[in-house]
Amino acid sequence: MRLHVDALRRVAMSTLLLLAVLLPGTVLAQVQAELVAAQRSVQPGQPLQLALRMQHDPHWHSFWKNAGTGLPTKLMWELPPGWTAEAIQWPTPILVRDREGNITGHGYEGLSYLPVRLIAPADLPAGSVVELKAQARWLMCETVCIPGKAALSLRMPVSAEPAQSDEGVQAALAALPMPAASEGWQLAATHAPAGLTLRVAAPADIADLHFFPADAFVSYKVPQTIGNRGARALLKLPLDPAETMPADAMLRGVLAYNDAQGVYRGVSIELPFVAEAEATALVSTADLGAVPASASGDGSTQQLSALVLLFALLGGLILNLMPCVFPVLGLKVVGFIEQAGNDRRKVSLHALSFTAGVLLSFWALAALLAVLREGGQQLGWGFQLQSAPFVFVLALVMLAFAMNLSGVFEVGMRATGVGSSLQTRGGVAGSFFSGMLATVVATPCSAPFLAPALGAALALPTAQAFIVFTFIALGLALPYLLLSVFPSLVLLLPRPGAWMETFKQLMAFPLYATVAYLLWVLAGQLQEAALLNALLALSLLGFGLWLYGRGTRPGARGGRALASTLAGVLVVLVAGAFGWPRAATPEQMQWEPWSSERIQQLQAEGRPVYVDFTARWCATCQVNKKVVFASSRVRDYFRDNKVATLKADWTNADPLITAELERWNRSAVPFNLAYPAGAAAPRELPEVLTADIVLAALENATPHGQD
Repeated sequence: MRLHVDALRRVAMSTLLLLAVLLPGTVLAQVQAELVAAQRSVQPGQPLQLALRMQHDPHWHSFWKNAGTGLPTKLMWELPPGWTAEAIQWPTPILVRDREGNITGHGYEGLSYLPVRLIAPADLPAGSVVELKAQARWLMCETVCIPGKAALSLRMPVSAEPAQSDEGVQAALAALPMPAASEGWQLAATHAPAGLTLRVAAPADIADLHFFPADAFVSYKVPQTIGNRGARALLKLPLDPAETMPADAMLRGVLAYNDAQGVYRGVSIELPFVAEAEATALVSTADLGAVPASASGDGSTQQLSALVLLFALLGGLILNLMPCVFPVLGLKVVGFIEQAGNDRRKVSLHALSFTAGVLLSFWALAALLAVLREGGQQLGWGFQLQSAPFVFVLALVMLAFAMNLSGVFEVGMRATGVGSSLQTRGGVAGSFFSGMLATVVATPCSAPFLAPALGAALALPTAQAFIVFTFIALGLALPYLLLSVFPSLVLLLPRPGAWMETFKQLMAFPLYATVAYLLWVLAGQLQEAALLNALLALSLLGFGLWLYGRGTRPGARGGRALASTLAGVLVVLVAGAFGWPRAATPEQMQWEPWSSERIQQLQAEGRPVYVDFTARWCATCQVNKKVVFASSRVRDYFRDNKVATLKADWTNADPLITAELERWNRSAVPFNLAYPAGAAAPRELPEVLTADIVLAALENATPHGQD
């Protein structure tokens, strides 16, 4: 089966994402997002047309609702009571291509608007101001893909007068795909095992057509065969062999085209499949003649597929250099020869049996990953980096691998001893099971080097993933095959020595760099408290692995060794539970950036305000927040009384915050102010806080023990 170019791109992406810390220029935010409105004011009970405005840097793109290789942009709204939000109105997408010109997905680039309609409650008081908030998440890609997100807000006045229009959003709304039926289009769709056919009769001349499917059973990455003459067109749409087409499926999506003036447009399609004769009667395309066969590429696909397999083979070869594999390589081949005597055919048979054991082990791993994916896990190496729990677990695993390579603890050496004893077993069956064991032995100390292979298995179709894993297995077994055929080459192998341990420890540093990159990703996904927990969990993991290493080191015996091992395992489990990223709950505080203007606005609205002057390097500040907002009384009071929480972050020098602290005769943090509702001046709080102190200050009372 041929490996497509987009598969190589995803394999390369998985590797680049893990090593992106070494390429800092590729991981900067390349999409700027903001909320904009088509109207300048809100009318009670009327629709409000907003849009997510996304400005992409050159060569970068985000994705449509059926992304292909990618993930669609999402908006999670935080609206005042009574408001409702509809789904995103998706503009006509464009084809996303890689540098070789192959289709990799559907998306947007440059300046794009994603319109959304909100409905305002009918009881909004005229003259008030509403604040509409949303969390935007997207995937931005060029050569690599980076998850992006932004906390967005838009403040708008409420007015009973008719709204004035904003031309930017209005233009985006006018360019949305229109229903084909309302535009006078005649369309018919048929389905055959070889693929789908779409017949088109447009109201005017059209050119450069492409159908963007809304459903995954239509292949997004194979070029569509198109016959087009004037206002008539015939499209051949290939099916995706990895997807199942439902029995009641319809052809849904957007048909994009250039009109007679060269303007890029789209019409939305939702068609039932009909018989060939009925389709021909509905839309005649006889004047188009025979549609030419689709070209599947220019030869680069086969060339690049060979490159993927070459890297898989080299990856398997590299596994033989690990300290728990290399020392037994020559011994294993000598064992083959001793068992078979001078019979070259029997020696080769032992080597082939050993290779079969290696292949079976790697196929079992590929099958396990395929089962997980088919079971609905939706695994994907690069795109799972949008999940904070996935990134956290990956950081823990990579740190454990790195510490293993650095020699903090050892895994696999005892298994190597088992392999050495098994090689003395006679018969071809012994060589087969020895090959399986070689894979198990190689896994603990070489798993870090399997990351690109795992990325391929998670991204490629199942059959292609099996091919990649087959070549990795052949790479691992290749030295045994060659040495069995040419036994004299055993004498050319370098002798095991200190160089192997040096090589092993050197390979730890790319993994430490990977952990640093994953922490950078986490910093953009977690709030400060959750990020601190994740960092502390990594420290706990290191301590637990050190304890485990002390208990399992050579020569460790007795109760102390057992206690150290068990304590290490326990600490590792605690580390995972302690740092696990949990979804934010409605009770958690949502902090706005502090400004004097914002305080004045909130006071004018009659809302109580709590201001926290803080910094990440201030330990007391972090303890205060944990103590105060761990109290359900405080959280309930803040929610019920709509207390606005503002954060003046002094982690980096800020002249405005410094000036404000000086105004209160302060030169350090923590410093907290409470503005009770309707109070002209705030109340200063002490450095060390309790829930009672904070609540009493907001209620404008004097807590016990405070002046």
